[in-house]
Amino acid sequence: MKKQKNKILHALFSVINSTGQLPHYNKARKIIELKIELKKIVLDIFMVGIGILSAGFGLKSFLLPNHFLDGGATGISLLISQISGISLAILLLLVNIPFIIIGYYAIGKNFAIKTALSITGLALFVALVQFPQITHDKLLVSVFGGFFLGAGIGMAVRGGAVIDGTEVLAIALSKKLGLTIGDVIMLVNIIIFSVSAALMSIETALYAMLTYLSASKTVDFILEGIEEYTGVTIISVKADRIRNMITSKLGRGITVYKGERGFGKSGEKLYDMQIIYTIITRLEVGKLKVEIEKIDPNAFVVMSSVKDMKGGMIKKRAMSH
Repeated sequence: MKKQKNKILHALFSVINSTGQLPHYNKARKIIELKIELKKIVLDIFMVGIGILSAGFGLKSFLLPNHFLDGGATGISLLISQISGISLAILLLLVNIPFIIIGYYAIGKNFAIKTALSITGLALFVALVQFPQITHDKLLVSVFGGFFLGAGIGMAVRGGAVIDGTEVLAIALSKKLGLTIGDVIMLVNIIIFSVSAALMSIETALYAMLTYLSASKTVDFILEGIEEYTGVTIISVKADRIRNMITSKLGRGITVYKGERGFGKSGEKLYDMQIIYTIITRLEVGKLKVEIEKIDPNAFVVMSSVKDMKGGMIKKRAMSH
């Protein structure tokens, strides 16, 4: 469809322009593409900037003055800083250099450059900006220190970079070892927490685990959003009624695939049918199940978690009463 539209536009400009060239069309297209690129760059810079501000606040106001640790590269930097007395800003740069190099080869040049700039920005922020110490309560320090640090990491990831290089290492090792990214991160943090327990105290390691849990949950929250979306695939002989129910009662958009059904519960033979796919929030899952049950109790329904989306009618359509 897009190619046909471009051909039509080219033809129209060819008729209007006696030279047969399309200077206005090409110029307008380049301007639109440039605007899209600039918008993306500005949004990425904003996201990373907010991430640096949040992570720096968590470090300076909670973790660092109370001698608390975290997982990942930031946790390694905090551990070395507390043992050796070296500035945390310098250690953030030094510890993350290997991860930036790994990111260059495992992910790409642009990612490595953005990550290097982001980590440098965080290091400068920690070194130059002063924040007041918020609290001495250990529980509050671990929970809210992890929260602000996790929020910073999540915002930086949304901006296309990372301010903690452990994720980069996890991506590279998961490809070679056959482990998931979560498994690699967990193994790295087990080593960090074990070393902190041996060199400092078990209590410090336990609070570091709590800080890490708070940070990781906050990262998930930032990346996945407030609403958790679920992709639903529905296979039913009454697809038309289910399709109308989803659009009218739930106000959601749908996509219909053409498929073939084999041997089912009622012993059907191979025949053509419609396969419905829609995306709803977790709060709507129960309602959808009930409505499908009313229409077709034998419908085959598959649900899966949706991490990210773009385009389409994601938000609920306004209903008419």
